[in-house]
Amino acid sequence: MEKLNLVERVQLLETRLGVSIAQHDLAIEALTHKTYVNENPDLRLKDNQRLEFFGDAVVNLAVADRLWRRYPDVPEGFLTKVRARLVHEEGLALVARRVPLGDLLLLGRGEDKYKGREKNSLLADAMEAVFGAVYLSSGMEPVLQLVDRFFADLIDEAASGLDKDYKTALGQVIHERLKMPPRYRVVSESGPEHSKTFEVEVLIGDEPFARATGRSKKEAEQAAARMTLDMLPQRLPTSAEPRPASPETSGGDTPG
Repeated sequence: MEKLNLVERVQLLETRLGVSIAQHDLAIEALTHKTYVNENPDLRLKDNQRLEFFGDAVVNLAVADRLWRRYPDVPEGFLTKVRARLVHEEGLALVARRVPLGDLLLLGRGEDKYKGREKNSLLADAMEAVFGAVYLSSGMEPVLQLVDRFFADLIDEAASGLDKDYKTALGQVIHERLKMPPRYRVVSESGPEHSKTFEVEVLIGDEPFARATGRSKKEAEQAAARMTLDMLPQRLPTSAEPRPASPETSGGDTPG
């Protein structure tokens, strides 16, 4: 890509991104590493450090927007964990490779020689700078388009990779809404000692919600918590107040 002039470099970037960057000077700035500026002072280019700082906030906001809309019933802690798995050096470098961005960067000779185009830190910084340039040129809508194009499956993977801890998610939701924990009651056990099946029920206050089975109490509790999360929008409006637990349902519960 060394033979491309600055205008051609920006045009190719726009093609790969699928969005236009109206202010080409910002696009060039996003692609320019400080080592290139140091070695070419006569060109009077700006390096991408300021845009990287700004773009960090932009991409965090854009990913937060998509998580907020995709998971309307999960608590803040879950959203924060998923975003943290995406908006960090490794995640941003992966997106940069998908563009691909590395071969478009303007690097100093030494940085280029020692495979700077493949470094996670350099790619992540440049990717954030590109997000900053797109936002400053055209606003948030094309930034969200980039997130939809390059982050959608990563968001799904990150969400599913949080150990499927539906009990924690359910506990946070119920605490935020009702200031009380859900409870888990073993309804039945079946099968031989070495291969039992457990049926567990979720109770919120005195109200039974989902039942699920599993090969262990923990597995059954996780499955019941997941089902309960799906039921909450219909069964438990934000203003609902469940009845207090009765003595009959309080016995035999497993810890939440």
